[in-house]
Amino acid sequence: MKAKRASRVSRRHFLASSIIATTGVWLLPHRLFAGAESPVITIRNAAATAKISVTKLRANVSVLEGSGGNIAVLTGRDGKVLVDAGITASRPLIIEALNSLSGDPVKHLINSHWHFDHTDGNEWLHSVGAEITAHENTRKHLSTTTRVEDWNFTFPPAPSDALPTKVFADEQTLHLNSSTLALKKYSPAHTDSDISIGFPDADILHVADTFWNGHFPFIDYSTGGSIDGMIRAAEANVARVTDKTIVIPGHGPIGNRSQLVEFRDMLVSVREKVSVLKKEGKSVSEVVAAKPTSNYDAKWGGFVIDGNFFTRLVYAGV
Repeated sequence: MKAKRASRVSRRHFLASSIIATTGVWLLPHRLFAGAESPVITIRNAAATAKISVTKLRANVSVLEGSGGNIAVLTGRDGKVLVDAGITASRPLIIEALNSLSGDPVKHLINSHWHFDHTDGNEWLHSVGAEITAHENTRKHLSTTTRVEDWNFTFPPAPSDALPTKVFADEQTLHLNSSTLALKKYSPAHTDSDISIGFPDADILHVADTFWNGHFPFIDYSTGGSIDGMIRAAEANVARVTDKTIVIPGHGPIGNRSQLVEFRDMLVSVREKVSVLKKEGKSVSEVVAAKPTSNYDAKWGGFVIDGNFFTRLVYAGV
C-alpha cells in the first residue's frame, strides 16, 4: 500500500475537524459530520463568516488569525507585506482587519507553502497590487493539477494571477519597511515547499505549518511531507530561536521556544512508539488501537487532527 493511502483518514472526521480549524467553531451540528463533500469545499465556504482576530506583536509586525493559516502583516511606507493569504471568502473581513492596522496598500505577499488555506487569497491580493514571493515548489504545485489524498480533493492549476511572481530555491532576503525579512527553505517537512520567514529586527520567526502550537499537525505525504521531515524542521526551529523570540505557528496561538521544544518532543515520542509497533508487524489499525498518542491526546488532539489520525500519518512514514 502506498504511504499516502495508508495515512488516509475518514472523510467525515476530517471534514468536521477542518471546519473547526478554519472558523474557530468548537461545537458543530451533527449534520456536518455526515457531509460527503471534500473538507476543502467546506473550509472555503465557512471562511465567509470566520472571525478575524488581530494581534500586534513587536515593531510593525502583527498577526491575523481566523482565515486558514495565521497571516503575518508587516506595515510601513513600502506597503503592507503579508505572509500567507488566507481563504478568498474571507476577503472583506481580512480587508477590514488590515485597514485597522494602517491605510498602507498591500504590496507584497509571501506564501509559506502551497496549501490552499495559505494561498487561496493569492489571486485577489495580486489584483490589488501584491507581488507574490514563494519557494519554487509552491509555484510548481499551484501551476499543476495536484491531488491531496487525505483531503479527498484534486486541485486544478491555479489562475495565472494567483501564481508566485518571484521564486527562490534555498534562501531569499527582502528589505522592506525598514526591516529585513529572511526567507529560508526547509527540507521536505509538512510539504516539500515549506519556508520560514524571519523578522530578525523584531526577533520574530514565522515557521508556518512546521509548527502547530498545541495541536497534532497535518503531514501532506501527497506533496513530499513526512514525519521525519517534520522532526527535522522542529529541531531546526528550536535551534534558531531564543527564549525571547516570538514564534508564529501555521495554526494555533502565538508561541515561544519552550512550546517549540514541547512540539518537537511530542513528535519524537509518538514516532518512536509507532515505529516500534510497526516493526513488530502490527497493521495500521492495530497500531491505532494501541493508542500510541494517549499521553498527548488531551493537550494536542482537540483541533484538526486527533490522535487516531495522527497515528495514521506517522505510521505512513516509519
